[in-house]
Amino acid sequence: MAVSNPESPEAMCPYRLVLEHVTSRWGVLVLITLLDRPHRFSELRRAVSGFGRSVSEKMLTQTLQTLERDGLVHRDAKPVIPPRVDYSLTNLGTEAAQQVRSLALWTERRMGAVEEAREVYDTRKAAAEQG
Repeated sequence: MAVSNPESPEAMCPYRLVLEHVTSRWGVLVLITLLDRPHRFSELRRAVSGFGRSVSEKMLTQTLQTLERDGLVHRDAKPVIPPRVDYSLTNLGTEAAQQVRSLALWTERRMGAVEEAREVYDTRKAAAEQG
């Protein structure tokens, strides 16, 4: 799809915009959660909220629409009563989700080193401000 406005953020830096979608607070959690299996909206919301912060329906809907537009998430609406909508990853989404999960796992493994670096920085900064 062509971008109609050459001044839009998409036209100026399309890679950065996709990176923002994939690495957003909810984008990361949606992608990682959908790696396991397809989810219905309500179960996806519960699973994503299980990471410590509750995602609103509006935010989850926006995140899913953005990821769907980027070709990362597939929305499968079944014509049944009550309506059933399943969300799953596309091949492209699976590839992105695996990369994001690797980064999340690295963060988990290296958190001790990050905390150490923060302490060193904070100590050094406090000393510089006092002296």
